[in-house]
Amino acid sequence: MAIQWFPGHMTSAKKKATETMERIDVVIEVLDARVPEAGSNPMLREMREHRQRPCLKVLNKADLADPAATKAWLDHFNSQKNMKAVAVSCKKPGEAAKIPKLCLPLAPHRGTVLKPLRMMVMGIPNVGKSTFINSLLKKRTAAVGDEPAITKNLQHFDLNDHMQLIDTPGMMWPKIAYESDGYLLAASNLIGRNAYDESEVAYFLGDLLMARYPALVKQRYKSASDEMDGVALIEAIAKQRGYRIRGKDFDLGKAAITLLQDYRTGTLGRISLETPASRAEMMHTATPVVETASDEEPGQQP
Repeated sequence: MAIQWFPGHMTSAKKKATETMERIDVVIEVLDARVPEAGSNPMLREMREHRQRPCLKVLNKADLADPAATKAWLDHFNSQKNMKAVAVSCKKPGEAAKIPKLCLPLAPHRGTVLKPLRMMVMGIPNVGKSTFINSLLKKRTAAVGDEPAITKNLQHFDLNDHMQLIDTPGMMWPKIAYESDGYLLAASNLIGRNAYDESEVAYFLGDLLMARYPALVKQRYKSASDEMDGVALIEAIAKQRGYRIRGKDFDLGKAAITLLQDYRTGTLGRISLETPASRAEMMHTATPVVETASDEEPGQQP
């Protein structure tokens, strides 16, 4: 089943961002380093390309991602025109401070007292935009929480006399084109929990982890074995941890949440769910989600 999530306030967020794009110089797109392409909003790309605005892609949460995969993504993004990329962990002191300076070469005509560099921070919910803003300003000015869609309004900040920053709400797009993208985003906690079934997402994640990171999985869950798929892995976790429903059947739902949390927090190790190569393969083989006449902005919430 395809996962879709487009809360109602994001329609107005898109309108405000489109209007503001005309008045900025550089887009800072904050991404989750573990899913940097699945988590890149295509509407954002359309908006900035329409206004011909350069982009600095910030691969945040790099401390949770596979270093080899992150390097491949940096090479991929840095090879593109009008774009630069950097990997950081904005929770670490000083990491965010280097980002504004990296924007200067993208807009060499700006960055003076008379012409301040105007940067707009964008991205989907829960990628760490507010953490980035707070770390950069060295004070808590943006709301932060470990759930998507905390920030709901534009916020303007003066970094100094020649740099300005605009923070935007996390913005999804109305239709996730590929089913696997919805699962990648849900597994990484980038979609509201009301939009998906945690067990289904955990089964998907388990399949992927057993295919790409079996050693890390077996190190964490001693009962895991190479021949297991996602369902078998969840069952093994429930048995190993003794998760039971009223002392009878194994609690697979609790085991599913355990796997999701262990991935999301980095307890499993440094893991990336996609690479440029796996993304290219997916785009070549996957069938886009078909929109039917009965579809009415699925996943939308007030």
